[in-house]
Amino acid sequence: MSLSFLFSPLGIIVICFAALCIAAHIITSRSLHNIGENEIGLVIKRVAVKKLEGDNPIAFNGEAGYQAELLMPGLRFMLWPVYAVEKHPWVQVPAGQIGVVIAQVGSELPIGAKSAQYKREFGDFRNVNTFINNGGQKGIQRPVLSPGSTIPIHPVAFLVVTADNVYGVPISEELRAGTSRDGHLSPDAFGIEPARFRLTVIEPQKDGNPGEVTDVIGIVTVFEGNPLPSGDIAGRLGGFDDMETLEREEKSDAQLIEVLLGNKNDLHNNYQDFQAFLDNGGRIGLQYDVLMYGAYALNPFLVKVETVPMTVVQQGQVAVVKSYVGQATKDTSGENFKFGSLVRPGHRGIWQEPLRTGKFPINPRCYKVEIVPTSILTLNWAAATSAAHNLDSKLSQIEAKSKEGFVFKIDLQVQIHVPDTKAPKIISMVGTMQNLVNEVLQAAVGNHMRDKLQTLAAVDFISTRQEVQRQASEHVTMHLGKYEVETRGVYIQDVVFPAELVKVLQDREIAAQQIETYKQEKLAEDERVARESSGARADKQKELIGSEIGIKVNENNARARTAQADGEAYYIRETGRAKAAEVEATGLAQAKGYEEQVKAMGRDGTALINVIRTLAENQISIVPQVQAGGASGGGGAIEGLAAVLTGFFANKIKGDQAESGGES
Repeated sequence: MSLSFLFSPLGIIVICFAALCIAAHIITSRSLHNIGENEIGLVIKRVAVKKLEGDNPIAFNGEAGYQAELLMPGLRFMLWPVYAVEKHPWVQVPAGQIGVVIAQVGSELPIGAKSAQYKREFGDFRNVNTFINNGGQKGIQRPVLSPGSTIPIHPVAFLVVTADNVYGVPISEELRAGTSRDGHLSPDAFGIEPARFRLTVIEPQKDGNPGEVTDVIGIVTVFEGNPLPSGDIAGRLGGFDDMETLEREEKSDAQLIEVLLGNKNDLHNNYQDFQAFLDNGGRIGLQYDVLMYGAYALNPFLVKVETVPMTVVQQGQVAVVKSYVGQATKDTSGENFKFGSLVRPGHRGIWQEPLRTGKFPINPRCYKVEIVPTSILTLNWAAATSAAHNLDSKLSQIEAKSKEGFVFKIDLQVQIHVPDTKAPKIISMVGTMQNLVNEVLQAAVGNHMRDKLQTLAAVDFISTRQEVQRQASEHVTMHLGKYEVETRGVYIQDVVFPAELVKVLQDREIAAQQIETYKQEKLAEDERVARESSGARADKQKELIGSEIGIKVNENNARARTAQADGEAYYIRETGRAKAAEVEATGLAQAKGYEEQVKAMGRDGTALINVIRTLAENQISIVPQVQAGGASGGGGAIEGLAAVLTGFFANKIKGDQAESGGES
């Protein structure tokens, strides 16, 4: 093609037509936009007669700037260069996460408000016009997008924050400053940990031991709402007016507790419908009602949840409740009780009715629960502590001095019992079970043992240990009785003696053992001597038996002879007595005869006649003797006869002695 043709009229027409075609191609290609299935097209109007007013970034009436209408997926035409189109992804909330919507358009928030009022017309914020026309406000929107949501939300009108991403175009300079080099905004830019943009899950927590879990509840704090009434520390929808009504209806304590441990979370879908929460009178700050097990889509800008263990009352325990919320204190303990006040459930103070075995969703910010063991409680003043509880962890061996200054360390065990019906009174008096042990029992037991030992000598304490234990039991029983606690036993487990005393006692015991040894040795020696003596006696036994038998024979013979002699003596005596009587009678008769003979014949004649009679009776020959006597004596017939008789009787006596063996 020659230059002349180019500059000819036809050439100029061809060139203009080609230029127009090229321009049309460029405009058409730039005006056509293929919006993907998970994308939206944000339209920017570059040329317009009207300008946006104020700080509103979106044009609703053809003004220049970001347009309110979005381009949906498909091939869309927007005339270039009047309009520019930016592609943005649909908002996608992953599973387990939530999407918090922050409006960059709308009216300003009222002073003090932290979030925008929500209306049902807003839906899920798909339509900006609906939001603006119904009075939508800038800032954090109260509802959140649930997990799995995929929504075409205007990227300039709203920012959507998830745990992993921020959808939208930040308008404020502050947020723009937080964008990365690639233009993305991190969730950290909003001052909240990304983890809080996930579902709030309340579930049992695993303990260190396999298979064991801890039941938990969620304590809720909200950051928006009207202030709490003066004196209240937690918000309860409707306050405690319902409890006052139940009291007037004379409901029991158990029924009151049942209502107090319930909740009103159904009025606002467990704080997930924050607008409903505020509409029902929800207040800012700590909330009375807790969250139970479940997963909750909670706005982290408005609600914070802390998990705490559920109150568990085991068998053999009761829970005394100290209430920090409720109606004004109204004491029910009576005038004689001087240790604080007991109240009915629903009032501030210590509930007069304890909780028994079970699990209770009690808000520990509103109530303090004191677990009181009602089974036999064993407390050890020793290095070892009870495995069933930790109340005696601060107790140690009791140190006390004896009268002489010896220092004793005593292991003591005390068993107590708290009646369940009296547990509220006991806690009102001492505050906690730990105080009962550390302050009341520690003073009663420790001081008594120290005072008692100071009055005793060391050895006396050892010998009277049972008595000391009995007195300690009486003292502790009396002291705890003032607190309505029963004492089941006081036992001295062990006594650690001072080294000096141990040495003295050991020496004394060694000496005593030596004495005992000597005694045993003496007994052994005595036993040996006795054994030898027994052997010797055994050897002489035959002789001893023979001699003993001989002695017994002689004794028997002697007794026989004695008996015979006694018999003969008796016979002779009796015979003699008879003969004596006979002789006496005969003698008397003879004497009388003699007297008569003497009178008649004379003395000599009488004698002669009697002699002759005697000789004749005994047949004694007297002739030779008479002759010899007459010859020799010359004394007469009488004298001769007497001599003969004398000789006769002498011979008679000798003959009798010879016959009897010489015995007299």
